[in-house]
Amino acid sequence: MLSDIAISRAATLLPIGTIAATAGIPAEAVEPYGHYKAKLDLSRLPAATATGKLILVTAINPTPAGEGKSTTSVGLADALVRTGRKTMLALREPSLGPCFGTKGGATGGGYAQVVPMEDINLHFTGDFHAITSAHNLLAAMIDNHVHWGNALDIDVRRIVWRRVLDMNDRALRDIAQSLGGPANGFPRESGFDITVASEVMAILCLATDLHDLEARLGRIVVAYTRDRQPVTARDLKADGAMAVLLAQAIKPNLVQTLEGTPALIHGGPFANIAHGCNSVIATRTALGLADYVVTEAGFGADLGAEKFFDIKCRQAGLKPAATVIVATVRALKMNGGVAKADLSAPDVAAVRRGGVNLARHIENVRAFGVPVVVAVNRFDSDTPEEFEAIRGIAAAQGCEAILCTHWADGGAGAEALAEAVVALCDHGAGQFAPLYADDLSLFDKINAVATRIYRAEEAVADPSVLAQLARWEAAGFGHLPVCMAKTQYSFSTDPAKLGAPTGHVVPVREVRLSAGAGFVVAICGEIMTMPGLPRIPAAEGIRFGVEGEIEGLF
Repeated sequence: MLSDIAISRAATLLPIGTIAATAGIPAEAVEPYGHYKAKLDLSRLPAATATGKLILVTAINPTPAGEGKSTTSVGLADALVRTGRKTMLALREPSLGPCFGTKGGATGGGYAQVVPMEDINLHFTGDFHAITSAHNLLAAMIDNHVHWGNALDIDVRRIVWRRVLDMNDRALRDIAQSLGGPANGFPRESGFDITVASEVMAILCLATDLHDLEARLGRIVVAYTRDRQPVTARDLKADGAMAVLLAQAIKPNLVQTLEGTPALIHGGPFANIAHGCNSVIATRTALGLADYVVTEAGFGADLGAEKFFDIKCRQAGLKPAATVIVATVRALKMNGGVAKADLSAPDVAAVRRGGVNLARHIENVRAFGVPVVVAVNRFDSDTPEEFEAIRGIAAAQGCEAILCTHWADGGAGAEALAEAVVALCDHGAGQFAPLYADDLSLFDKINAVATRIYRAEEAVADPSVLAQLARWEAAGFGHLPVCMAKTQYSFSTDPAKLGAPTGHVVPVREVRLSAGAGFVVAICGEIMTMPGLPRIPAAEGIRFGVEGEIEGLF
């Protein structure tokens, strides 16, 4: 079998203008970035009501065995087109951190990919660089304001706006800045987060247009005064310049799958430390152009799907018609206690033991009132008996499990999944509702996610964290949803607790107000908002070959 990058290079891509025409996008709305990718000028798109059916692809908790959520999203979209449905993809952009670290890219795999995969996984159209620049401009203006007299009376001990970089770099998590004397400003402790954890990223992905973007940027709380009053980006007069830096980045990016299905790839917050969904603008654009829109949410359904429902759908007024939960025999065997080296050996009992993870995710998604189907992403080592075990697990939860071979066969390998998804969408059985009400207290919202989604005994926090939440409620932020930052590998905050643990405690060690994005981040356990590289980073194997082609990139 060819590598992902070899398959991508061997493909004959259609000109991006042809892809746009297929999607019903007029030529004047297309701003090409080379031959095979483009920005869309939404002001030149004809007005359309977002009447398409929205399909969320999520997954069980990720394992080193692999699940294939992006691959399934692409395969499903291609399959829907093959079965005669007008379809678009709406996905996230990859971060450079995982590309050069461990996880890899986010363009799918095998014969279910979005292309050009090298461009998408690297700099693409520069959106992440624009977000990084806008974020760090605000950081520079904070320090500059303090240096030149501090008219806003900012307490330098209470500056909460850190800098960002789209790279895994543990050395930057906590830093001492402004050393070297008075000319360099006032020394203080600070740090860096990865760009995909930036509130600017979240704002770009939740804004409805350029004016909403600027308004949200202005609401960012960057610091507190000596009497603990919030200081915003608008107070610093930074919001206008930040919006200008994002004027191109807010436009959705159009690419294609290997089979020519139009795909909007835009925005990319991580789901373990941010809200894990592509942009509202791209999703709504796709819903106005297609009858069926396939999107995804990061990591397992306990993170990505919960935030998709409770943050993105709540803010944007979206009502998903169906959810696909991706699982693999291998991943369920890992959840059932099998070591990675032994996953190729048939083990139906381990699938059943690990199936508690899948069952928990099905229960959770259905609690939001959204119908579910399970996509079993097939590996060559899977046996019919193991698949039957998964089908039994799904059936016990009242849903169907469908074997898919899109990695090897493209859209043809997911046609049965497409038909099942269409049946769920067209049946109209979904009664979507968020998990909790807006008027719950912030900590009660945190506890609702911890107990009802993670099945914890409770969430706990130090008195200082509870006091901070109370201050935000008093300041008028109590109506906001919460964004849980925790490990993606477990329902708990311990990545080693696989399966479906219960009775654990979710410790909230820090909370951050994202007033512009419109949520409160609860940082739980040992999760880091600036990841580090592994012992052997993927970057060590990436280089140019003798013919000038990139090698080692997947």
